[in-house]
Amino acid sequence: MSHEEDAIHVISRFGLQMGVGEQTIAQACESHGVHTPTFLAVINHKVFKKQAQLADVDIPTLQQYLRNAHTYFLDFRLPYLRRSLIEALIPAGAANKIPMLILRCYDEFVEEIRIHIEHENAGLYEEHAHDDQRITDKLTEIKNLIIKYYPSNAGTQNGTVTYTLISVMSDLWHTEQDFADHCAIEDEILRPALSQAPVNHPMQPVAQDSDLLSDRERDVLVQIVKGLSNKEIADVLCISTHTVITHRKNITRKLNIHSTAGLTIYAIVNQLVNIGSLE
Repeated sequence: MSHEEDAIHVISRFGLQMGVGEQTIAQACESHGVHTPTFLAVINHKVFKKQAQLADVDIPTLQQYLRNAHTYFLDFRLPYLRRSLIEALIPAGAANKIPMLILRCYDEFVEEIRIHIEHENAGLYEEHAHDDQRITDKLTEIKNLIIKYYPSNAGTQNGTVTYTLISVMSDLWHTEQDFADHCAIEDEILRPALSQAPVNHPMQPVAQDSDLLSDRERDVLVQIVKGLSNKEIADVLCISTHTVITHRKNITRKLNIHSTAGLTIYAIVNQLVNIGSLE
């Protein structure tokens, strides 16, 4: 990945818009409400591999950057890669099961990274620090599976590997590099910064304050975490099943957490439920 591509990723994940004109970095950051030293720490680390000055890093700003990166991976990059894999692999699938098995491996990788991201969005960085390398290794494994086991006659046209497959391999490599850089920012900037943070500046779950939810949404969330069905929640709260479903959609949208396990973690971290009551 080129320096220009790295820089574009950093700019977009801090929420800076294109078309800044002749503004300096400081002016562009200020106009978008971004902490300039944190922006510089990340872009120098990702693009130029320079060690960050942890004292200059604003933790909430960095957490927001990482959460935006999570959204990019889950909502755009990984679904795009899956569509590209289908286009490249499925033409061979009719006569050979290997392409479908490769796609299954990719789906398992996406599920693992989704759970990992939900933990981090709930503020649980240290507990899952060991996941980073394993997830990166899985993406490497998918590339190797394609290189080693993709049917030799499936991706050829007049003896030449199709451009679609070449494009997919390139996209997999770029994604692997991007995610590795993302993990490095967590490992080399965020976690050390959190460990050095004073007592009066505790680790904050990333924009996951329970105030994001209405009182009724919190009530529904608690019942979800307890394992109740939509109908059971409706009976407990004396509302309609349709209303429960609407609240669930709003909870998922506001928190950007899609699994019950992720919602449980959020509820525990934000003290909406007592962990002992879930046993």
